[in-house]
Amino acid sequence: MSIFRRALGAALLATGLAAPAMAQNAPSAFPGTRPVTIVVAWAPGGSTDFVGRVLAQAMSATLGGSVVVDNRPGASGTVGHASVARARPDGYTLLLGVNSTYAMSRHLFPQRGYDDDTAFAPIGRVAQSPIFFCTNPQTGVTDLAGLVARAKAQPGRMSYGSSGAGSSAHLATEMFLRDADIRVENVTYRGGAPAVQALITNEVQMAMVDGPTALPLIAANSIRCLAVSTLERNPLAPQIPTFDESGFRGFQATSDFALLAPAGTPAEIIARLEAAMRAAMANPETLERLRNGAIVPTVGTAAEFPAYMRAESQKWADVIRQRNITLE
Repeated sequence: MSIFRRALGAALLATGLAAPAMAQNAPSAFPGTRPVTIVVAWAPGGSTDFVGRVLAQAMSATLGGSVVVDNRPGASGTVGHASVARARPDGYTLLLGVNSTYAMSRHLFPQRGYDDDTAFAPIGRVAQSPIFFCTNPQTGVTDLAGLVARAKAQPGRMSYGSSGAGSSAHLATEMFLRDADIRVENVTYRGGAPAVQALITNEVQMAMVDGPTALPLIAANSIRCLAVSTLERNPLAPQIPTFDESGFRGFQATSDFALLAPAGTPAEIIARLEAAMRAAMANPETLERLRNGAIVPTVGTAAEFPAYMRAESQKWADVIRQRNITLE
């Protein structure tokens, strides 16, 4: 066999082997047999991890392929966000972003190594987790008006617990203190669990607590909830009023989850992922699992996300500036 014929045969063999791979990576074949990874930038066990795993299971069915969760915690979520910003934009690495990182951290961690506005291609909002503003029952207050009156009568003598500087609970409380025009001391703990324990023991008198943690403690009368941070009452605790109806018009401070891809991901793949996400979030079993975890579905489109993120970023930038919040 001549050198030319051997070379031609090798070329044809290579072409034959490459064709399936090219087809596999084509947008029309997405996702094929490759698994899609959703990066969760927080440790297992929290609300973001819970939403990510429910979404991954539901999207596995709607995409017709495997969707898995990869936890990459660190630096208030910026480690996981940075890893996706650097990932290949082929649709196989996604991010379940949270507004505490994509809207808040940019104002607290200027050296993140990526730009939230340009590093990601939005797929759409997924859901939100309400925050419950709770007090220790020993305070004797039963509503927000009573708490504000107590704090004004005793400026600086009451304290609140937060799960870390720059966390959603920290910034949500500071926004409330700003709107109420009261002075309450901040006590920062290394995570949500010790902050809640401090509330139960009356080491601090108030704290913003996420739904999955708050609801069992409220039911057991270990803590008392004065308001929920969504604009509508939570169906798992309909007796708890919102901040809005308690006199703080428009007050909203939730953990908002959104599905994002690396910038440059082909539009056809983004559309496929958005359709799969929306179909997954329309599944009654998925909705029931989320709602039982105190998570509220808030499905949005890819086109709507940039305007939402800009507004959310500006809201928290104002709180951080007005309350002089730093991480030093």
